[in-house]
Amino acid sequence: MTDEQPRGAGGGDDGTAPAGGAERVRRKRPAIALGVLDNHLGYLARRLQLWIFQDFTRTLRKFDIRPAQYSVLVVVEANAGLSQADVAEALGIERARLVRLLDELEHRGLIRRQPSPRDRRSHALVLTREGARKLKPIRDLAAAHEARLEATLGSDTRRLLLGVLRTFNDAQARASADAEGAEALNTASDLRG
Repeated sequence: MTDEQPRGAGGGDDGTAPAGGAERVRRKRPAIALGVLDNHLGYLARRLQLWIFQDFTRTLRKFDIRPAQYSVLVVVEANAGLSQADVAEALGIERARLVRLLDELEHRGLIRRQPSPRDRRSHALVLTREGARKLKPIRDLAAAHEARLEATLGSDTRRLLLGVLRTFNDAQARASADAEGAEALNTASDLRG
């Protein structure tokens, strides 16, 4: 017997369903203190991200599109001919993971890899006709998901979060560019020395 389900006829330990088709009785769980987690930005950001991704996945279930796949489709549409490496860098997706993701999208007929006109060693990514056709209703559902987020958070909070996250993104991009520049200078200096 558990705290969630009372023992009794048709709902006991014998494996039968509860009498009269009644569902399990859920008891209200006591509030659990989060301790210092309540002030950890990473913890709270992750909880928000989980909720957002779960809602996105539910909303786009009909098309079997996950957030990373949607991001790739939208970026490829906006930048036809972009290389896999450029997509990986722009979206912060590990290259090996992106290759698997592209394989799946290509298998589904949504994108196509074609030889790059600029670099024979890489592929240019483009949406297929089918990919462009399916992206329209997918984008509409993603917009409905965003509207639900705004309704839940409030438009001011959503706008504030977007501003803060864009500022963080820009700072990370600058730091990454600075680190790459410093590394290039160190390499050049090592070659001369």
